[in-house]
Amino acid sequence: MTIERLSADDRLLLLTDKQWPQDVGVVAILEGGPLLDAQGRVQVEVARAAVRRGLGRLPRLRQVLRVPPRGLGGPFWADDPSFDEAHHVRTGPRLESGDERALLGAVEQIRSRRLDPGRPLWELWLLPGLDAGRAAMFVRMHHVVADGVAGIASLTALLRAPADDGARAEAVWTPAPEPSRKELLVDGLRRRTSAVGRGITAISRPQVTLTAVAQAGRAVRELVGGEAGPVTSLGGLVGPERRLALLQADLEDLQTVARGMNATINDVLLAMIAGGVRALLQSRGDSVDGLALPVLVPVSLRREMPETGLGNRISQMAVKLPVGEPDPAERLRRITASTSRVKAMSHPSMGVVFRNRVLSAIVLRLIIRKRMNLLSADIVGPTQPLSFAGATVLDAFPLINLLGNVTLGVGALSYAGRFEVLAVADADIYPDLDIVAAGAAEELRLLGAARLPQ
Repeated sequence: MTIERLSADDRLLLLTDKQWPQDVGVVAILEGGPLLDAQGRVQVEVARAAVRRGLGRLPRLRQVLRVPPRGLGGPFWADDPSFDEAHHVRTGPRLESGDERALLGAVEQIRSRRLDPGRPLWELWLLPGLDAGRAAMFVRMHHVVADGVAGIASLTALLRAPADDGARAEAVWTPAPEPSRKELLVDGLRRRTSAVGRGITAISRPQVTLTAVAQAGRAVRELVGGEAGPVTSLGGLVGPERRLALLQADLEDLQTVARGMNATINDVLLAMIAGGVRALLQSRGDSVDGLALPVLVPVSLRREMPETGLGNRISQMAVKLPVGEPDPAERLRRITASTSRVKAMSHPSMGVVFRNRVLSAIVLRLIIRKRMNLLSADIVGPTQPLSFAGATVLDAFPLINLLGNVTLGVGALSYAGRFEVLAVADADIYPDLDIVAAGAAEELRLLGAARLPQ
């Protein structure tokens, strides 16, 4: 029996989960027709059948996370013996006002409830009542199941399930038995023996080992070294409640700005965040003169993205946002220079950096003291529209997670020619989050209108 244990990257996400739930997700807008009946109610069985057809590509979504007793190795994945789509594909309350505010309020209500740890760690909610006969879908999963890149790939695989032609019988799925205590013990011993072997190999190759240690050391120093970020009204520990805001743009507009400034799409996103945060601080009467704020930016370590390649393979880099620079074009130039410098550095897996539990706790405390209050994630999504149960997915916005004193997270997804942005923030620190979204949109407009060098 092959036992799938959590990787070091995956285990890292469990360290802070009790205080800050590590759920990620996608908020999508769909054509309502095929999913809704004549009264505008969700045909939930149609949705469950569509999910059932897609689960064959994603066995992880039928598995539960088990934590064995001490001495039997780390957490592992096991098939859920009582898996039922009805526990995971659900309908929420009708969005009475039918607008964006009602949708985001419903998403926050769902997000605030913990996923059931005794079941596979994901849910798909369908929310009827959007205007123009549309419906909303909120898919969330625990970050331990997948990072942003893998999560979008798994959602794409789920939505690309073939349509039900009524002629094909559903494949019967039989859960495999959980490993016994003996099997867990043997697997744990085998892994420890393998780790000892890798250690001996490392000793025999000191130059390679020292290089890896040096790279990990540089990564830690990049996150926790140097001066702490400035004290602003954006700081504080993340509480339990969130505020959400959406922003949309044509992907071509960002590409035009990026080409004109010799920048990347991610650089333009960071410039938009800088402009949004600048607008917020100015609206609060805070001084922005000379202000530079650090932002954490995940770095995917995946060389390829198979549809079933879930789990986490990420690192982090820290970039300074020149919020105090008054000229949008100059802000983008400085951001591009900063990201180019940081990207040139090595970025080892976060699981390698945080492999030791005690060291992990220390480094996490140092990151909190560094006052990094901002997080940005830019994910490349499908270039063609997806569909779910025959309903076209019109828009898809990625919802990222917060923890520590990272009080604002901005997730962006390029999808079918659109650039879809969802900002999530601590509700107490950002009651005025809409100003950030409006400021980010204005930043993009100003960059597009600027006379950029050819």
